[in-house]
Amino acid sequence: MFSGMFKVVAGLLACTLAARAGNFNDVVLRQVAAMPVGGGYATTTAAHDALASTTTIDAAGLHIRTASATPSYCSGATYLVLLKTLGELQRRGDIRLDRAAWQALLPAKMADGEGIWGRWNANGPGTPRLFHELGLGRNFTEFSDARPGDFLKIFWTGEIGKNERGHSVVFLGLEAIAGVEHVRFWSSNKPGGYGEKSVPREKIARAIFSRLESPERISAALPARDSYLAGLLTKRSSPAEVARMCGIR
Repeated sequence: MFSGMFKVVAGLLACTLAARAGNFNDVVLRQVAAMPVGGGYATTTAAHDALASTTTIDAAGLHIRTASATPSYCSGATYLVLLKTLGELQRRGDIRLDRAAWQALLPAKMADGEGIWGRWNANGPGTPRLFHELGLGRNFTEFSDARPGDFLKIFWTGEIGKNERGHSVVFLGLEAIAGVEHVRFWSSNKPGGYGEKSVPREKIARAIFSRLESPERISAALPARDSYLAGLLTKRSSPAEVARMCGIR
């Protein structure tokens, strides 16, 4: 527990210079550090209802009660971090979102590919696709380019789409455990819920990083439905198609 939090704090310090260069990883990591621990993992209707119940809007913007979002699941956990990041950026004057923009961000019940939440929660490259559509920041696949505070979609197998096994996380860094390179991340993880986890890098078949660089773009115009992500409930995708749809070079 304490060693994990030390790594988050170290990540915050490492990202200070990066933030000055136009990304907001330090803000993302502050939200991770303030999230609850545990609470259990579930992908049930009750878990989504708990996620939806955490967010309310008033004249001051979006309010989030993260302690209410239990049990939780991975995409809901990282989405709360995104919302909390946007909230901090609004309070400090980096972005200006109106009530309509906050309303569009609520994690309401949406099918995959619908709205902002329905894209983030979709099979396949939901978060990278949203980042590309709105111009929120760049997507990339190289671990050598990654920094603590990047959002990360992990694919545990080579499948993308209907047969995939994936995980939505916040990247915390690489570390060696017993001489084996591991990837450390934060998310809602099985079975305990919110917290950090470290897995051997060789266990990850594919990884897509998304770095928040232009958060003000979250209110840009967006089609109501993304047919590519919506289709991944029943279809498979390829790495080449993912790269094209997510602007990965």
